[in-house]
Amino acid sequence: METLEQLGTYYSQNWMYVLTEFYRHFLMSAYGVLFAAIIAIPLGIFIAKHKKLSNWVFSITNVIQTTPALAMLALLMLVMGLGTNTVILSLFLYSLLPILRNTYVGITNIDHAYLESGKAMGMTKFQLLGMVELPLSLSVIMAGLRTALVVAIGVTAVGTFVGAGGLGDIIVRGTNASNGTAIILAGAIPTALMAILADILLGWLERALSPIKRKKLIQSEAK
Repeated sequence: METLEQLGTYYSQNWMYVLTEFYRHFLMSAYGVLFAAIIAIPLGIFIAKHKKLSNWVFSITNVIQTTPALAMLALLMLVMGLGTNTVILSLFLYSLLPILRNTYVGITNIDHAYLESGKAMGMTKFQLLGMVELPLSLSVIMAGLRTALVVAIGVTAVGTFVGAGGLGDIIVRGTNASNGTAIILAGAIPTALMAILADILLGWLERALSPIKRKKLIQSEAK
């Protein structure tokens, strides 16, 4: 009960600071995933068309994914120094694998009947990609983005150790304060809420972009 009172007091006295760090935390996470998507989606499409390269690409991204977050930040800090750019680059690297893998799976699992129908209609490779393959695999790609963003939000909290700010700053301050539990919760609760809301929102988008659900929606509207 005392911890809850201290938590309420902390929020009432520092709500603007918490809000600022929440915004900074989200922006770092979003930028890291966005930049990863710009690279990983085209690369996933490419290796789906050239499957001999897929093992090499996945091996490299798997190694990156298994590197501990603090070790990754320490290595990048030696090159880029302290600050948000180091964290964003780290999030970019961590986000590559889930987006890349889902893009690859989404493209390679498309029923060949759809592709053959498109070819029979005289579609070029780019037309097939834009009008058949990407729409059918979009919900799977969104699932990869969903996973990447939730992971990125958690990893961003570690960015406090390289001077990037974010909600991790509040959590670390709590470890050095007398009423530490309340301050730790003041940073941990918004971080968890951000991850949950991001998962819910992108999960909704994933379902909305599902070809099966859209087909059912069109059929229900037709009736």
